Amino acid sequence: QVQLVESGGGLVQAGGSLRLSCAASGSLFSINAMGWYRQAPGKQRELVAAITSGGSTIYADSVKGRFTISRDNAKNTVYLQMNSLKPEDTAVYYCNAGYYSGTYYPTNYWGQGTQVTVSS
Repeated sequence: QVQLVESGGGLVQAGGSLRLSCAASGSLFSINAMGWYRQAPGKQRELVAAITSGGSTIYADSVKGRFTISRDNAKNTVYLQMNSLKPEDTAVYYCNAGYYSGTYYPTNYWGQGTQVTVSS
């Protein structure tokens, strides 16, 4: 079992920044990557960014150059730094524990979600 606890969401104006955190605990040997997803109202959940245990990263085209995923292995924590936020970034953001093998494969280990709202 893997437990994920997110924090850091909130309300911000367009052009602003937020940093999300995801603290992981439990059977972490069973995963080799972590990802951030988001789900806007009426839309499917989509992968925003992922990072492997070795530090390799992937990003959705819509956030490249604006978002940065990072990890602190000593704290078992993954971060999502979001800059130049746009109203279309408004969504509930979820942390996921998963696998990377050419692409990111999510597991059923999800955080509780944190709301990010970007006002225009």
